[in-house]
Amino acid sequence: MPAYAIAHLQEAAPHPEIAEYIERITGTFEPYGGHFLVHAAEHEVKEGDWPGHVVVIGFPGMAEARAWWDSDAYREIAPLRSRHIKGDIILVGGVPEGYDPAATAKAMREALPA
Repeated sequence: MPAYAIAHLQEAAPHPEIAEYIERITGTFEPYGGHFLVHAAEHEVKEGDWPGHVVVIGFPGMAEARAWWDSDAYREIAPLRSRHIKGDIILVGGVPEGYDPAATAKAMREALPA
């Protein structure tokens, strides 16, 4: 089942360390099957407030996403970003092939008090 690293990063002033981070990050996730799905793209807010930027990196599974996050290569460059950009980052599993949200709704309804 696929997994994703999703970052909601706040606006930041240009800095040489951020450029270095961007130059080096691909090399940290490629060994784990990671690839950018969203990066440096404009977004359109439809509800709520979402200042800043969105980054999504896809992985074959949660094990690979965690291995990348915990890797020496990523831990080495992470401060280049975190010193200059505030944000929230999560690792999240995707849905399996053939996922049916109706089954989730059915289970939710069955759990409701009568």
